[in-house]
Amino acid sequence: MTGSLSQRSDYPCLSTKIYLNQASLGLIGKKSVTAMQKFLEDTARHGNLYMSDTQEAAFLESTRSKVAQLIGASSENIAVVSGASEILSQVPYLLCPSQGSRVIMVDTDFPAVTRPWIAFSGRCSLDLFFVSENYETNLTETILEALDSNTSAVCLSYVQFATGTRVDIARLSAECRRVNAHLIVDITQAAGAYPISVSEWGADLVVCSCYKWLGAHGGVAFAWFSNLLLDREPPCVGWFGGQDPFDTDAKNLSLSKTAAKYTQSTLSYVSVVGLNASIDELINLGISNIEAHADRLASLLKENLADGPWKILFGEHHMNLSSHIISLFSDENDIKTMFDDLISKGIICGIRNGRIRVSLAHYNNSEDVLALTKHLL
Repeated sequence: MTGSLSQRSDYPCLSTKIYLNQASLGLIGKKSVTAMQKFLEDTARHGNLYMSDTQEAAFLESTRSKVAQLIGASSENIAVVSGASEILSQVPYLLCPSQGSRVIMVDTDFPAVTRPWIAFSGRCSLDLFFVSENYETNLTETILEALDSNTSAVCLSYVQFATGTRVDIARLSAECRRVNAHLIVDITQAAGAYPISVSEWGADLVVCSCYKWLGAHGGVAFAWFSNLLLDREPPCVGWFGGQDPFDTDAKNLSLSKTAAKYTQSTLSYVSVVGLNASIDELINLGISNIEAHADRLASLLKENLADGPWKILFGEHHMNLSSHIISLFSDENDIKTMFDDLISKGIICGIRNGRIRVSLAHYNNSEDVLALTKHLL
C-alpha cells in the first residue's frame, strides 16, 4: 500500500472527502494557509505601517528566486504576475509573426493558450494550424509533422489539461530552432508535479498559473522569458514594471532590465506569500518524489481498472502520458451520471471534454484510489 507523501492532516477536507481534483482548483496546505493568515494579520491589514515603499518594491524578489529554484532558471528571467493569461494574451504582440505565417496549437488545449492567437489573427492574417491528439499517433510527432519553414510559433501546454498527455519539449524546441520558430509553453499542469528545467528546454517563453499543482491561492502566476525575448519591450506595461516602481514620473518610461518589467501593478500579496510557502514545501518533498508517488498510484489505478468497463484514454501510448492526470472513459456508462454519483459519495474528480479526469497529488494514497475504483466498478 502507498501512503501519502505529505501530511494529510494539513488538508482538513481529506478527513471527509477523497480529493482527486488538484488539476482544477487545487487544495491549499496548512503551511501555505498559515503563512497567508499571518501576513494578512501582521502586515497587509495595516497598510504601510509595516510595509514601506522600498519593501513593497522588493516584495516579489523572494518569489522569483523560489520559482527559479523550482524550474531551474535564473531569477532575472522570471516575472511574477496575476495570472498566466496576463502573459499569454501578450504573446502574439510580443512575437509579431509575419503575415500568413503558421502558428501551431493543439485543438483540445486550454483556451487561455489558443484564444489570444485566434483574436490576433483577426488583425493579422495567420495560418492557425490546430493539431489533434488521438489513439493512433504520438502528439509530439504530430506537432513535428506540422512544423515547416513558414512556422513562426508553436504555442501549447507541456501537459494537456484534459488528457495528461506530455509533449517532448526539448525535442520540439530543437526542431523549432531549426526553422526559426518561437516555442511558447504553458506548464500549469506540470509545475510542482513533474521535474522541469527550462534551461535545458530551449523554449522562448514559459508560463504557469500557481493555484493548481503549486498549491497556491488564485491571483498569482509566473512567466520565464528567454534572453532573446527579455530584450524586447513588453506589449503591455504598468507602473510596477519600472526600474524603481515608486519613481512616479508620469512622462518617463524606465522599465526594469529584468523580467520584473512584466509585473504590471499591485497583485495579491497574500497569494504570493502562500505561494512562497507552498514552493518551499514542494521542494522539501522533492519533485522527483512527487512524480514517483503519482506513478505508484497511477499503476494501482490501472491495475484495478484492467478488464473493466473504464478505460484510460490513450493508454497504449503510456510513455507519453503523465501519471498525475488520468482521463477515464467508458462505453458502458454515462459519464455525467457517474461523475455526479462520485460527488455524492464524497469522491471529487473533474470532468473535462466528456471524460472523468483524475488528479493524483502528493496528499493522495492507495485508499483514495481503491475507493474510486470501487465506485467505478
